[in-house]
Amino acid sequence: MADARPGSVLLAGGGTAGHVNPMLAVADALRALRPGVALRALGTAEGLEATLVPQHGLTLDVVPRVPLPRRPSGDVLRLPTRLRAAVRAAEDAIDAGGCDVVVGFGGYVATPAYLAARRRGIPVVIHEQNARAGLANRLGARWAAEVAVTFPGTALPGAQVTGLPLRAAVADLLVRRAQDPVTVRREAAAALGLDPDRPTLLVSGGSLGAVSVNTAVAGAAADLLRGGAQVLHLAGRGKADAVTAALAGVPDADRYQVREYLSDMHLALAVADVALGRAGAGTVCELAALGIPAVYVPLPIGNGEQRLNAAPVVAAGGGLLVDDDDLSADWVRAHVPALLLDDASAGTRSRMADAAASVGVRDAAQQVARLVERHLPPVGTGEPA
Repeated sequence: MADARPGSVLLAGGGTAGHVNPMLAVADALRALRPGVALRALGTAEGLEATLVPQHGLTLDVVPRVPLPRRPSGDVLRLPTRLRAAVRAAEDAIDAGGCDVVVGFGGYVATPAYLAARRRGIPVVIHEQNARAGLANRLGARWAAEVAVTFPGTALPGAQVTGLPLRAAVADLLVRRAQDPVTVRREAAAALGLDPDRPTLLVSGGSLGAVSVNTAVAGAAADLLRGGAQVLHLAGRGKADAVTAALAGVPDADRYQVREYLSDMHLALAVADVALGRAGAGTVCELAALGIPAVYVPLPIGNGEQRLNAAPVVAAGGGLLVDDDDLSADWVRAHVPALLLDDASAGTRSRMADAAASVGVRDAAQQVARLVERHLPPVGTGEPA
């Protein structure tokens, strides 16, 4: 007999937008796929999820933050005690929700969620956002029922390529642009105080900004503006003043808009003709899905994941890759006008847009939701099948 209940899911993803946004996108897809499904989220009291999860209408179960030490330190000695407390909290959340499956997106809260699910004997579904998997997902993938990855080549057992679940605002932008791209661009430009008819460069170094990106692009401002472009430069918290100072005396600097950050990032994506910035998984996947040509400047620290994130779209011809050490005002002058301002730039952008879109994935949230549904009780009327 089919089960009359729609099932219950515990979603584990916290700390950064890279974990929280895909989690919320999958929550939306599960609600659409399985009306009435019970959803709750596991997170910390300090991360973005503490605000975003309740705003999204989900119950947030809090667990202690348990970083996994990457090198020997005093944290190694404290890890067992901290981890036991976090696993107990995750088990309590599973029990409170009568959860049928745990879905993890990596990060600090994923490890205790995976361990708790294993102890409770319920299946785990994992999504890994980066090309190079993090510690939590490498652990959980050892016994996961399903493993979804954003990029081909991610080294996890049983990996299935689904792409990255897109934020609701970006998914909505995709739909609206397909219906009426001119109106969408004009409305976004008006909201941002930009000219919808000028070629637009979007610059962003990530949530904290990037001094190297800021310095290089601001240093080439005169050349970009002389050619008729406008620039929307998201400099990062505390970094906008330096960019503004670099524009002093530059003709037409009123067409170079500097902000620390933009909460409505979908507006910037709606008006951007070319983007330049870091290669975080979310950035790469959103630009590719929207077919926006980009210059990617991978973060020069860490485990090299940003270079790997950008590799598929660059190989397809949808973007350029430049090392952080090589990025300079001279590099920007030599390469960006050819994408944005030269006589042939419209054709170049069109080809790059098509190439980016060819590797972009628009239905990743739905794909991951279908993997989760495989492990929920079948829904029916209660009559024999």
